[in-house]
Amino acid sequence: MQELERGITLSPVIIKAVRIRKRYLVALAILAFLSFYLTRAQIDRAERQTVEVMSRALAGRVIVVDPGHGGDEPGVVGESGVEEKEITLMVGKLLAENLARAGAMVLMTRETDSDLSDPATAGLTAKKREDLARRVAVANDNMADLYISVHVNSFPGANRSGARVYYQPGAIEGGKAGRHIQSALSQVLKNTSHQPAEVDYYITRNTAMAAVVVEAGYISNETEEKLMLDPVYQSKLAWAIYAGAVKYFAVENPPTQKQPGNEGVIQTFKEHEGEILQEP
Repeated sequence: MQELERGITLSPVIIKAVRIRKRYLVALAILAFLSFYLTRAQIDRAERQTVEVMSRALAGRVIVVDPGHGGDEPGVVGESGVEEKEITLMVGKLLAENLARAGAMVLMTRETDSDLSDPATAGLTAKKREDLARRVAVANDNMADLYISVHVNSFPGANRSGARVYYQPGAIEGGKAGRHIQSALSQVLKNTSHQPAEVDYYITRNTAMAAVVVEAGYISNETEEKLMLDPVYQSKLAWAIYAGAVKYFAVENPPTQKQPGNEGVIQTFKEHEGEILQEP
């Protein structure tokens, strides 16, 4: 794959997708503050310290957090009636806060119950195709370093469980990121022994950077469904994904003295802090 020149374009797709709002950041910071202290007691102290030291590797990195589904597309639905899109958004917001706190430039594909398709687009299939294409554009147009899509799994019967990471077949960097995130999920959650797996998804196939799909657990498993609705467990999930991302960059792509091409991203975040970026 040809290497692309890095930078930020803020195309109409990006402007509609990237929203940086003070009230959103303040609310998220409060939520993250509370969940941080609830969660840290359940995460090994040595592991926390290791990740904190290594987290400097995230400074200046551009990371896309993609809470799966949204809007008219609920994803899978649990026995309690909870929809996948609700869980992915909650975990995605916590993950974004962890990454941003470490200095990453975080772009969320959505921060509300919505998708990225045009309201005028007719038909669920067409809307889904457009939605996925625009999620990919958020990453590719901004030359992201890592794409993390958060989803929830389901399977007939209730015996399957455990978080699992997927990446594009043959994708070297995706595989590296997947292995680090899967390892962190196993270490932090202590309830999954899965190995990362190769799967051909539209998003992982069409993104021009390391990309992973994190299935947070099986909503078809009643016990795991309840866990994924627990704010403390959601925080552990988000922290584990964050820890895996930290280790991916620290071990596989250590920071150089100057991260090339990030100046435009950083400047844009500074200029638009506290604003909603409007479509021109």
